Amino acid sequence: MTQGDICRKLGVDRAYISNVESGNKNPTLSTITKLAKALGVSVKDLLE
Repeated sequence: MTQGDICRKLGVDRAYISNVESGNKNPTLSTITKLAKALGVSVKDLLE
């Protein structure tokens, strides 16, 4: 899954996802939950 795919599923900007991946931004719990769902994993698995 590309950053573009994730952005479309979450309805967020690609720069935001890039900043989350690089540790420059901290996502909200809501965004973490949506991201886990988009990736098909649990929040626990995503955060480990």
